[in-house]
Amino acid sequence: MSFQKKGDQINLKSPYTDDELMYFKDIILKKRDQTVKEMEILQNSIAEFRENSDGGSAHASHIADISNDVHMQEKKHIFYNRTRKFLQYLEDALDRIENKTYGICKVKGTKIAKGRLEAVPHTQLSIEAKLKRK
Repeated sequence: MSFQKKGDQINLKSPYTDDELMYFKDIILKKRDQTVKEMEILQNSIAEFRENSDGGSAHASHIADISNDVHMQEKKHIFYNRTRKFLQYLEDALDRIENKTYGICKVKGTKIAKGRLEAVPHTQLSIEAKLKRK
């Protein structure tokens, strides 16, 4: 692991080679594409519900049906926001790859294992640091 001095800060450089970083970048880009598709599906579902909700029309609706619809919409919004947050984590990981700080535990400053990054490519914690948090 190499160090780069920048002002009064010392920045750790990625312990991974450029080829390895491109390998992780491919994994992240695939996850990002999948996540964007999921967000589009959720957005369309939310918009469709808004368009089709009767907003007080002449149709008599059962209160349980209305309650269920509202509950489902709330769940979709929660899932959409969670997915949007995950997308930002992926974007941040891509930034770390670009500035070659990817794969370094932000708690311990050590190399994050390749297997961990393959499983959770946006992580900034080694498995040891993650387990200590619990």
